[in-house]
Amino acid sequence: MGKYVQLEDAYLSVSEALRHAASMQDSKVQIDWIDSEALEGGAAPELLGGADGILIPGGFGGRGIEGKIAAAGYAREHGIPFLGICLGMQVAVAEFARNVAGMEGANSTEFDIETPHPVIDLLPEQKEVADLGGTMRLGADPIKLHAGTTVREMYGEAVIYERHRHRYEVNNLLRKRLTNAVGPAPGTRLKVSGTSPDERLVEVIELEEHPFFVASQFHPEFKSRPERPAPLFRGFVAAALERAGEQEPAAAPPARSTNA
Repeated sequence: MGKYVQLEDAYLSVSEALRHAASMQDSKVQIDWIDSEALEGGAAPELLGGADGILIPGGFGGRGIEGKIAAAGYAREHGIPFLGICLGMQVAVAEFARNVAGMEGANSTEFDIETPHPVIDLLPEQKEVADLGGTMRLGADPIKLHAGTTVREMYGEAVIYERHRHRYEVNNLLRKRLTNAVGPAPGTRLKVSGTSPDERLVEVIELEEHPFFVASQFHPEFKSRPERPAPLFRGFVAAALERAGEQEPAAAPPARSTNA
C-alpha cells in the first residue's frame, strides 16, 4: 500500500526484492497495490483482510499517512506478517505509540508539528540546519544488530551496512516509553533490534509475540539481488508463506503481499 500505486515503477526495487525472496523459496509473490488513502475511512478489514503479508515502503509527504498507520495497526492486531521500510517504520512506531503506549495523537513532526507526542522527530542538531539537504541521511551506514532479536538471526551478523534516505528519526526522549509499553498480544512489546553503533539512532524495530513484525529505517531493497535476497524480505516472505499455508492447507499458494 502506498500513495504512488498508480505508478508501480515508483516501487520497482521493492517489487523486485519481494520476487527475489519468493524465488529463493520456490514460490511466487502476488502483489496487490492499495492506495493508502483508501484505508483512511476504516476500510482496513475489507482491503487487508485477505492479505498474507502487509508491506509499507518508504515515501515522503503527509498524504495517506493515516491510512498507512491504519495498515500497520491492522497487521499488528491481526498477527499478519508486516515489513515496514523507512517511512513504513515511522508509521509503525506512531501506531504503536498511539494504541499500545497510550500516547494519543502520536505522530511525526514531519506531518504534525503540534503533535503532543512527537515519536518521530528531527535530531536536536538537525533543527539548527536551514538547508534541508543538510539534514538528510544518505548512503550506507553501519548498523549494530542486537543479540537475541529476529533481525540479528536473519542477518547472522552483528554489524551490517545498509543504505539510507531519510531525515526524521525515532525520538530518543520517548524511546523508553515506547519500549516499556506492554499491550495485548499480538504485538505486546516493541523491541529496538538495531541501532547505530553508538546506539543513539534507532535503525530497526520488531514486535514480540507476533509472527513477523519488523521495520527498518534503512532501505534493504537496494541491496537485494536474485541470488542473494535481502534478509528482511526473505524473512517477510517466509512468514507470509507460512500464513498462506495455514489459511489454505490443501494448496500451495503464492505469498500474497499487500503493499502499503
